[in-house]
Amino acid sequence: MEFVYLTKGGLKKLKDELHELKYKKRPAISQKVATAREMGDLKENAEYHAAREELSLAETKIQQLQDSVARARIIDDTDRDTNQASILTTVKVLDLKRKKEYDYTLVSTDEADVKLNKISITSPVGKGLLGKKVDEVAEIQVPAGLIRYKIISIR
Repeated sequence: MEFVYLTKGGLKKLKDELHELKYKKRPAISQKVATAREMGDLKENAEYHAAREELSLAETKIQQLQDSVARARIIDDTDRDTNQASILTTVKVLDLKRKKEYDYTLVSTDEADVKLNKISITSPVGKGLLGKKVDEVAEIQVPAGLIRYKIISIR
């Protein structure tokens, strides 16, 4: 079984989303299905088919969230090793081509948020930074080509 590494806050967010889907959205969608079913011929009932599709998507998302919660392992961000880039470390890099600095916090897939510079350890950049130490150069293949980042600091 592959674990899903999360912070306490990340796990709470997943559990909150799961609760919302199971106890608020799913019942509302089920009601839509029941109401549409009462409208008559199901073969030509677009509302019924749309509601069934919405319910199917919600059920799939519930299963995914339940799976993630079941496989979750809490990471204590006070115990991290800052000698090398690892999950929950913030890595300051210098793009050797553009001569610009970037800060990336390495997180699990479930906690990734590009707007906050939180990148997944399963993304190309995240994978490329994992295990690197200060002053090392990470050569990372991305869809746009090869990126070369020099590690400036890890915290």
